[in-house]
Amino acid sequence: MKLIENLKWRYATKKYDASKKLREEDLAKIKEVIQLSASSYGLQLFKVLDVKSTELRAELKTASWGQSQITDASQLFVFCNYADVKEEHIEEYIQLKAELQGLDINSLTAYGDFVKGKMKEKSIEEKQVWMAKQSYIALSSALAACAELKIDSTPMEGFEPDAYDKILGLKEKGLKASVVLAIGYRSDEDLSQHGKKVRKPISSIFESI
Repeated sequence: MKLIENLKWRYATKKYDASKKLREEDLAKIKEVIQLSASSYGLQLFKVLDVKSTELRAELKTASWGQSQITDASQLFVFCNYADVKEEHIEEYIQLKAELQGLDINSLTAYGDFVKGKMKEKSIEEKQVWMAKQSYIALSSALAACAELKIDSTPMEGFEPDAYDKILGLKEKGLKASVVLAIGYRSDEDLSQHGKKVRKPISSIFESI
C-alpha cells in the first residue's frame, strides 16, 4: 500500500527552504483533496485561507511563537471554522445537493429539517468544537495528499487563535481560526528529517473487545 510508505516518509517539517515553491498543478491537487474530504452531514462548514501576503505572514509569525514555517513555507493554509451554524448554511447545502444530484429539492426537506434539529440541540460552544473537528478531518486529507506528492507539510496548533482572527479579519467574515498547515519543501538544514519516525506499536493502539 503506497499510502503507508508515503506516511512513513512524511514528518512535521521544522525548517523550510523558502526558495522552493509549489507548482500550481500540485497546489490545485491539494486543494481538490481538501474539497473532497469527508465532512459530517456533508456540510463542509469550514474555509481555508491560502495566505500569500508576506506582510500578513510576518504578523502571523509573531502570533505563532515566532515559528519560521509561517513565513518560509511555500504555502500557508489557515483552516477556519464558522463562528456558528445558521439555517442558511444547511439550506445552501440542500440546494447544492438537489442541483448536483438532480433531485427534487422538496424530497430533501426532511433531511434538512433533521440536520437543523440536530444543530439546535447543541450549544454555541458545542457547535464550534464540532465544526473545528470538521476542519481537522480536511487537514488530515491534505497531509496525506502532500505525502503522496512528496511535498513537506507541518500541521500547527502553536498559534494564538484570537490574534489570527484579528489579523485576518475573521470575525467580520463569521469565521474562527482552527488549525494551520504549512506546505513546502524541507531545508537541508532541518535536522528533524533524519530522525527515525516515532510511533507507538499497532498492538498498543488497537484493542479487540
